[in-house]
Amino acid sequence: MVKRTRRQRQAKVLRRTRRIHRWSGITLFVFFFVIGVTSVLLGWKKDSDYLMPPTSRGTSTELAEWLPTDRLLTLAQSALRDSLGADYSTTIDRIDYRPGKGSIKFLFEGHLQEVQLDGATGALLSIGARRSDLIESIHDGSILGDTVKLVYSTVMGLATLVFTVSGFWLWYGPKRMRR
Repeated sequence: MVKRTRRQRQAKVLRRTRRIHRWSGITLFVFFFVIGVTSVLLGWKKDSDYLMPPTSRGTSTELAEWLPTDRLLTLAQSALRDSLGADYSTTIDRIDYRPGKGSIKFLFEGHLQEVQLDGATGALLSIGARRSDLIESIHDGSILGDTVKLVYSTVMGLATLVFTVSGFWLWYGPKRMRR
């Protein structure tokens, strides 16, 4: 049996690490590219009226003066139907209260439209597309379903750890060998 020197063992570990790093990168390149692009877009979503409609201001920031939520929901559903037609779902996905701005946003299932109302009067403030929601679902993999999202986020999280550790070792390993 050939006895290897410490330096040879370190070189072998470095070669294996480089191979793992390279093939992981080649295999997951497209996914990392998509995550990078969508991360930049999501970072800019509140500063871009194209990605997300700006939050409008209502007349009162006092929640006690606001209309009941069920009444505001009915008004939002009517505004959506009147503005965009009956083809758009009026099934509520979530409600975003903005007391500091006096407005409330209603987001609906199956499409990217949001309706903003004045919380106190129920007046329509805006209807707009939330493209950032689509970008977010691409970013986290939920566009393909919850099971795929779980697998996707696990694989990408583990890949990030592998790249971090192997990248560090590819930087530090040669320095250590030179000593």
